[in-house]
Amino acid sequence: MIRILLLAAVFALQTAPEPVAPPPPPIEQARIVATYPHDTSAFTEGLLIDRGHLYESTGREGQSDIRRVDLKTGRVLARAKIAASLFGEGIVAWRNTLFSVTWHGGQGFRWTLPTLKRSGGFRYAGEGWAMTDDGRNLILSDGTPVLRFLDPVTQKVVRRLTVTIQGRPLERLNELEYVKGELLANVWMTRYIVRIDPATGKVKGIIDLTPLIAQVALGDRDSVANGIAYDRDAGKLYATGKNWPTLFEIALPAGL
Repeated sequence: MIRILLLAAVFALQTAPEPVAPPPPPIEQARIVATYPHDTSAFTEGLLIDRGHLYESTGREGQSDIRRVDLKTGRVLARAKIAASLFGEGIVAWRNTLFSVTWHGGQGFRWTLPTLKRSGGFRYAGEGWAMTDDGRNLILSDGTPVLRFLDPVTQKVVRRLTVTIQGRPLERLNELEYVKGELLANVWMTRYIVRIDPATGKVKGIIDLTPLIAQVALGDRDSVANGIAYDRDAGKLYATGKNWPTLFEIALPAGL
Protein backbone atom coordinates (compact mmCIF):
# COMPACT_ATOMS: atom_id res chain seq x y z
CA MET A 1 0.00 0.00 0.00
CA ILE A 2 2.81 2.42 0.88
CA ARG A 3 4.49 1.67 -2.47
CA ILE A 4 1.26 2.34 -4.35
CA LEU A 5 0.73 5.68 -2.56
CA LEU A 6 4.33 6.73 -3.28
CA LEU A 7 4.00 5.88 -6.97
CA ALA A 8 0.74 7.82 -7.13
CA ALA A 9 2.40 10.88 -5.57
CA VAL A 10 5.32 10.72 -8.04
CA PHE A 11 2.89 10.38 -10.96
CA ALA A 12 0.91 13.40 -9.74
CA LEU A 13 4.07 15.51 -9.59
CA GLN A 14 5.12 14.44 -13.08
CA THR A 15 1.75 15.29 -14.60
CA ALA A 16 1.07 18.50 -12.67
CA PRO A 17 1.04 21.59 -14.91
CA GLU A 18 4.04 23.91 -14.78
CA PRO A 19 3.39 27.03 -12.67
CA VAL A 20 2.47 30.00 -14.82
CA ALA A 21 4.85 32.95 -14.45
CA PRO A 22 3.14 36.23 -13.59
CA PRO A 23 2.92 38.70 -16.46
CA PRO A 24 5.79 41.19 -16.84
CA PRO A 25 5.19 44.62 -15.30
CA PRO A 26 4.26 47.37 -17.78
CA ILE A 27 7.05 49.63 -19.04
CA GLU A 28 6.42 53.37 -19.45
CA GLN A 29 8.86 55.77 -21.06
CA ALA A 30 9.75 58.78 -18.94
CA ARG A 31 8.35 62.05 -20.24
CA ILE A 32 10.57 65.11 -19.74
CA VAL A 33 8.76 68.13 -18.31
CA ALA A 34 11.71 70.51 -17.68
CA THR A 35 15.50 70.51 -17.46
CA TYR A 36 17.95 72.18 -15.06
CA PRO A 37 21.76 72.36 -14.82
CA HIS A 38 23.55 69.63 -12.87
CA ASP A 39 27.17 69.56 -11.72
CA THR A 40 29.07 67.16 -13.99
CA SER A 41 31.60 66.52 -11.24
CA ALA A 42 28.86 65.10 -9.00
CA PHE A 43 28.97 61.29 -8.96
CA THR A 44 25.39 61.17 -7.74
CA GLU A 45 24.53 58.60 -5.08
CA GLY A 46 21.57 60.22 -3.33
CA LEU A 47 19.03 62.89 -4.22
CA LEU A 48 16.07 64.33 -2.33
CA ILE A 49 13.93 67.42 -1.82
CA ASP A 50 13.00 68.41 1.72
CA ARG A 51 10.84 71.47 2.42
CA GLY A 52 11.80 73.00 -0.90
CA HIS A 53 15.55 72.35 -0.57
CA LEU A 54 17.38 70.04 -2.97
CA TYR A 55 20.04 67.82 -1.36
CA GLU A 56 22.52 65.57 -3.12
CA SER A 57 25.17 63.13 -1.97
CA THR A 58 28.12 62.15 -4.14
CA GLY A 59 30.45 59.17 -4.12
CA ARG A 60 34.01 57.99 -4.75
CA GLU A 61 36.77 58.01 -2.18
CA GLY A 62 38.28 61.45 -1.74
CA GLN A 63 35.42 63.13 -3.60
CA SER A 64 32.36 62.28 -1.52
CA ASP A 65 30.23 65.03 -0.05
CA ILE A 66 26.69 66.05 0.82
CA ARG A 67 25.41 69.30 -0.57
CA ARG A 68 22.43 71.60 -0.64
CA VAL A 69 21.88 72.75 -4.20
CA ASP A 70 19.90 75.48 -5.91
CA LEU A 71 17.61 73.45 -8.17
CA LYS A 72 17.23 76.07 -10.89
CA THR A 73 20.92 76.90 -11.31
CA GLY A 74 22.72 73.82 -9.99
CA ARG A 75 24.82 76.03 -7.72
CA VAL A 76 26.05 74.45 -4.47
CA LEU A 77 24.76 76.46 -1.50
CA ALA A 78 26.24 74.37 1.33
CA ARG A 79 28.54 71.38 1.45
CA ALA A 80 29.71 68.79 4.00
CA LYS A 81 32.74 66.68 3.12
CA ILE A 82 32.91 62.95 3.83
CA ALA A 83 36.22 61.49 5.05
CA ALA A 84 38.52 60.76 2.11
CA SER A 85 38.66 57.06 2.98
CA LEU A 86 34.88 56.67 2.62
CA PHE A 87 32.63 56.31 -0.42
CA GLY A 88 29.47 58.36 0.16
CA GLU A 89 26.12 56.84 -0.75
CA GLY A 90 22.43 57.52 -0.08
CA ILE A 91 20.68 60.13 2.04
CA VAL A 92 17.29 60.63 3.65
CA ALA A 93 15.74 63.58 5.50
CA TRP A 94 13.89 62.91 8.74
CA ARG A 95 12.51 65.96 10.54
CA ASN A 96 15.52 68.22 11.14
CA THR A 97 18.12 65.54 10.49
CA LEU A 98 19.68 64.21 7.31
CA PHE A 99 20.96 60.62 7.49
CA SER A 100 23.68 59.42 5.15
CA VAL A 101 25.31 56.05 4.53
CA THR A 102 28.59 54.92 3.01
CA TRP A 103 29.28 52.03 0.68
CA HIS A 104 31.59 49.89 2.83
CA GLY A 105 32.21 49.65 6.55
CA GLY A 106 28.68 50.16 7.85
CA GLN A 107 29.32 53.80 8.77
CA GLY A 108 26.37 56.19 8.74
CA PHE A 109 26.17 59.85 9.71
CA ARG A 110 23.62 62.39 10.91
CA TRP A 111 23.64 66.01 9.72
CA THR A 112 21.58 69.02 10.71
CA LEU A 113 19.09 70.46 8.26
CA PRO A 114 19.42 72.73 6.41
CA THR A 115 22.95 73.65 7.57
CA LEU A 116 24.58 70.21 7.03
CA LYS A 117 26.58 70.28 10.25
CA ARG A 118 27.55 66.81 11.46
CA SER A 119 25.54 65.86 14.55
CA GLY A 120 26.30 62.16 15.08
CA GLY A 121 26.67 58.74 13.56
CA PHE A 122 25.17 55.25 13.47
CA ARG A 123 26.13 51.74 12.36
CA TYR A 124 24.50 49.12 10.15
CA ALA A 125 25.46 45.71 8.82
CA GLY A 126 26.58 45.16 5.23
CA GLU A 127 26.79 47.76 2.50
CA GLY A 128 24.93 51.05 2.22
CA TRP A 129 23.54 52.04 -1.19
CA ALA A 130 20.52 54.32 -0.87
CA MET A 131 17.89 55.62 1.53
CA THR A 132 14.38 57.02 1.64
CA ASP A 133 11.47 57.03 4.09
CA ASP A 134 7.78 56.14 4.06
CA GLY A 135 6.74 58.55 6.79
CA ARG A 136 7.21 55.91 9.49
CA ASN A 137 10.57 54.30 8.87
CA LEU A 138 13.83 54.95 7.08
CA ILE A 139 14.40 52.52 4.19
CA LEU A 140 17.87 51.30 3.22
CA SER A 141 19.03 49.47 0.09
CA ASP A 142 22.31 47.55 0.01
CA GLY A 143 22.55 46.14 -3.53
CA THR A 144 20.66 42.97 -2.65
CA PRO A 145 16.96 42.28 -3.30
CA VAL A 146 16.23 42.98 0.39
CA LEU A 147 15.28 46.46 1.59
CA ARG A 148 15.66 47.18 5.30
CA PHE A 149 13.17 49.37 7.17
CA LEU A 150 14.86 51.16 10.08
CA ASP A 151 13.46 52.81 13.18
CA PRO A 152 14.25 56.54 12.72
CA VAL A 153 15.23 56.94 16.38
CA THR A 154 17.41 53.87 16.91
CA GLN A 155 18.26 52.96 13.28
CA LYS A 156 17.51 49.33 14.19
CA VAL A 157 15.94 47.05 11.58
CA VAL A 158 12.20 46.66 12.16
CA ARG A 159 11.25 45.00 8.87
CA ARG A 160 12.78 43.45 5.76
CA LEU A 161 11.21 43.46 2.29
CA THR A 162 12.36 41.22 -0.58
CA VAL A 163 11.79 42.87 -3.97
CA THR A 164 10.73 40.54 -6.78
CA ILE A 165 9.98 40.85 -10.47
CA GLN A 166 7.86 38.10 -12.03
CA GLY A 167 8.44 36.05 -8.90
CA ARG A 168 12.24 36.35 -8.92
CA PRO A 169 14.38 38.45 -6.55
CA LEU A 170 15.62 41.70 -8.09
CA GLU A 171 19.16 42.74 -7.20
CA ARG A 172 21.14 46.00 -7.61
CA LEU A 173 18.41 48.23 -6.20
CA ASN A 174 20.10 51.58 -5.86
CA GLU A 175 18.77 55.12 -5.34
CA LEU A 176 15.36 55.12 -3.66
CA GLU A 177 12.40 57.45 -3.41
CA TYR A 178 8.99 57.02 -1.80
CA VAL A 179 6.24 58.49 -3.97
CA LYS A 180 2.55 58.35 -3.13
CA GLY A 181 2.61 54.92 -1.55
CA GLU A 182 5.13 53.37 -3.95
CA LEU A 183 8.86 52.81 -3.71
CA LEU A 184 10.86 53.89 -6.76
CA ALA A 185 14.35 52.49 -7.25
CA ASN A 186 17.05 52.88 -9.86
CA VAL A 187 18.37 49.47 -10.92
CA TRP A 188 22.13 49.96 -11.07
CA MET A 189 23.77 49.77 -14.50
CA THR A 190 20.39 49.89 -16.27
CA ARG A 191 18.18 52.62 -17.68
CA TYR A 192 15.23 51.59 -15.53
CA ILE A 193 13.45 52.80 -12.43
CA VAL A 194 11.23 50.11 -10.92
CA ARG A 195 7.98 50.82 -9.10
CA ILE A 196 7.73 48.61 -6.02
CA ASP A 197 4.69 47.77 -3.92
CA PRO A 198 6.01 48.35 -0.36
CA ALA A 199 3.51 45.86 1.07
CA THR A 200 4.47 42.87 -1.10
CA GLY A 201 7.81 43.80 -2.65
CA LYS A 202 6.49 43.07 -6.13
CA VAL A 203 7.59 45.29 -9.03
CA LYS A 204 4.35 46.69 -10.41
CA GLY A 205 5.77 48.89 -13.16
CA ILE A 206 8.95 50.13 -14.84
CA ILE A 207 9.98 53.62 -15.92
CA ASP A 208 12.33 53.64 -18.94
CA LEU A 209 14.77 56.58 -18.75
CA THR A 210 15.93 56.25 -22.38
CA PRO A 211 14.73 59.78 -23.32
CA LEU A 212 16.90 61.27 -20.53
CA ILE A 213 19.95 59.17 -21.39
CA ALA A 214 19.66 60.15 -25.05
CA GLN A 215 19.88 63.83 -24.08
CA VAL A 216 22.95 63.53 -21.85
CA ALA A 217 24.72 61.18 -24.30
CA LEU A 218 27.61 60.20 -22.00
CA GLY A 219 30.14 57.57 -23.03
CA ASP A 220 31.41 56.65 -19.56
CA ARG A 221 29.85 53.31 -18.56
CA ASP A 222 29.83 54.42 -14.89
CA SER A 223 27.74 57.52 -15.67
CA VAL A 224 24.50 55.66 -15.17
CA ALA A 225 21.09 56.95 -14.19
CA ASN A 226 21.03 57.32 -10.41
CA GLY A 227 19.08 59.91 -8.49
CA ILE A 228 15.36 60.27 -7.85
CA ALA A 229 13.83 63.15 -5.90
CA TYR A 230 10.16 63.78 -5.21
CA ASP A 231 8.95 67.18 -4.08
CA ARG A 232 6.03 66.11 -1.90
CA ASP A 233 4.71 69.65 -1.56
CA ALA A 234 4.77 70.50 -5.28
CA GLY A 235 4.04 66.98 -6.53
CA LYS A 236 7.06 67.03 -8.87
CA LEU A 237 9.43 64.18 -9.69
CA TYR A 238 13.10 64.64 -10.66
CA ALA A 239 15.80 62.31 -11.97
CA THR A 240 19.47 62.56 -12.85
CA GLY A 241 22.60 60.41 -13.05
CA LYS A 242 26.25 60.17 -12.13
CA ASN A 243 28.17 63.09 -13.69
CA TRP A 244 25.17 64.07 -15.78
CA PRO A 245 25.00 67.68 -17.00
CA THR A 246 21.24 67.80 -16.49
CA LEU A 247 18.66 67.34 -13.77
CA PHE A 248 15.31 66.40 -15.31
CA GLU A 249 11.81 66.97 -14.07
CA ILE A 250 9.80 64.04 -15.38
CA ALA A 251 6.07 63.44 -15.41
CA LEU A 252 4.67 61.20 -12.70
CA PRO A 253 4.04 57.73 -14.16
CA ALA A 254 0.52 56.53 -14.80
CA GLY A 255 -1.40 55.73 -11.65
CA LEU A 256 0.55 58.05 -9.35
